[in-house]
Amino acid sequence: MNNLSALPGDNSVRSGGQPSNAALNVEFAQHSDPGRQREQNEDYLDYVAPASPARARSHGWLFVLADGVGGTAKGEVASRAAVEHLTEGFRQASASEGLSALLIRLAQEANVHIYETGRSHSPGGTSMATTLVACAFRYDRMVVAHAGDSRCYLIRQGQANLITRDHTVAQEQARIGILTAKEAAESSTRHVLSRSLGTDLFVNIETSDIQVYPGDVVLLCCDGLYHSVQPSEMAAVAGHGGDLNAAAKRLVDIANDRDGSDNISVQLIRVRSVERVGMYRGRPYKLR
Repeated sequence: MNNLSALPGDNSVRSGGQPSNAALNVEFAQHSDPGRQREQNEDYLDYVAPASPARARSHGWLFVLADGVGGTAKGEVASRAAVEHLTEGFRQASASEGLSALLIRLAQEANVHIYETGRSHSPGGTSMATTLVACAFRYDRMVVAHAGDSRCYLIRQGQANLITRDHTVAQEQARIGILTAKEAAESSTRHVLSRSLGTDLFVNIETSDIQVYPGDVVLLCCDGLYHSVQPSEMAAVAGHGGDLNAAAKRLVDIANDRDGSDNISVQLIRVRSVERVGMYRGRPYKLR
């Protein structure tokens, strides 16, 4: 398959699939658009595809999306640096490293790099920062790692369920009971990030480990998409088994038609088949 990366400002659809003889079989599409009011696209997204069925079993697939934080210097530099660090690190990772530990390690390394780069280029201390959401697949599981308010949804049986939790000031206040969910949704701090890459020397990366099944569709996106497109619409557009290229473009078009004030990016990954495995002393074995 072609190894295509989505460059900032590139509004073309990127798609691909996996050789049919691989154990874990997925297809995907991705689309990024600057929106209708911004000249520059501060989003960045890319993926790592296994070159062989053996590589799919030992390393798996990786999809990464980052949204450069507006109001900071070089948000587009931060988002690209985050994605490139994760994809390169994923390619070079040891097959023995578990996906959760691997994504946390790579995200924290990317955070340090962005943090130090931002301060070396800004004597006054102006930082550059980015959100991050990454999803890795291996065997019959996916691991999602994130910091910030870019999201991951799992579309299954016609419903889109949110996997990630927004790291914003309002959502953190709602989590500990200071605000109700309704108050958090209307709060002036609902867009203020409580966590991102590049803001501090250390960042707490949140992860989720989920079993996947054939027919599942995983959707990664930035806030430019989900602020305008409801989960039910995501499921209706991307969860019916149709062409993922058309679905990705349709979702971005809807967000542009309704708002378009921000950059809009989405990745869609459909699981075709999985290989069920168990673990014994850290080693996988095939389940019948």
